[in-house]
Amino acid sequence: MFFILNCFMVDSIINCKNPLEAQVVLLAANYDKTSSFGKGANKGPVAIRTCLDRQIEFWERTTRTSPTERLKIAYHNMSDLNHLRPEEMVNAVESVFEKLYERGVFVLTVGGEHSVSNGPFRYLAKKHNPEDVTLFQIDAHLDMRDTDADYNDKPWGKYAHSCVMRRGAELGFRTVQVGIRASSKDEYSFAERFGSRVFRWGRDVPSIDDIAGSIQTRDVYVTIDVDGFDPAHMPETGTPVQGGIEWWYGQELLRRVFEEKKVIAADVVEVAPKQKPSLTAYGAAQLIYNMIAWKFAKK
Repeated sequence: MFFILNCFMVDSIINCKNPLEAQVVLLAANYDKTSSFGKGANKGPVAIRTCLDRQIEFWERTTRTSPTERLKIAYHNMSDLNHLRPEEMVNAVESVFEKLYERGVFVLTVGGEHSVSNGPFRYLAKKHNPEDVTLFQIDAHLDMRDTDADYNDKPWGKYAHSCVMRRGAELGFRTVQVGIRASSKDEYSFAERFGSRVFRWGRDVPSIDDIAGSIQTRDVYVTIDVDGFDPAHMPETGTPVQGGIEWWYGQELLRRVFEEKKVIAADVVEVAPKQKPSLTAYGAAQLIYNMIAWKFAKK
């Protein structure tokens, strides 16, 4: 299953056949087993790849660079993972992530539901001192349930998509959570006890300076559930919630994080495309390309 080569495409940002030779790898984790409302996130990576192949402009205007013209960017498709139980899926994603990260590759995991992020989290907790890494989350939800048993008659357990940030916190990472506007009482209590820096979204939104200033570590992992953005911009997702982050605000916030911190890896998850063309898949593709540009702008 590991490292099937992809065909070279001149009209795509994907310009490197072998992930082991790339500087950037988009790791497609096609998984949607534990999602609880709208299904289809396992189809997200292929829809995003289509936009990267056909629609994204190579010129990134904020950095005035064209990453695909100066970086080796590869795509590794893990194939359909839905036959795996959640912990088996996490093990599989962690294993591939490890092989890439150990070679100095900037890995951008493409989901899939949010539970796929457990793979990178688990490996990075072994590689780094977790207290020196902040998980910077854009999301409508805290994702800090212990299990999904409170809403699921047949719960998936600790690796359900609604539990991913709690698992990250338990590994010892610091957490900054932005765009939050839906959470259970248990999640709220856990976030308070743990000391997570939570920026709740409402009529009044916090300043970018305040959010960027809340990150106390140099190293950052960026995890983006697209439902953190307002459904006007990202409508096709498993659990959309009105009143989210506006597009340009989110772009500027993420650019600040990449400029001021060392982003060691990232993910974009919970794209559940329902139509063609997909506005949400296009938005996710643009986010991915922009993050690559921001990551390597100084180089």
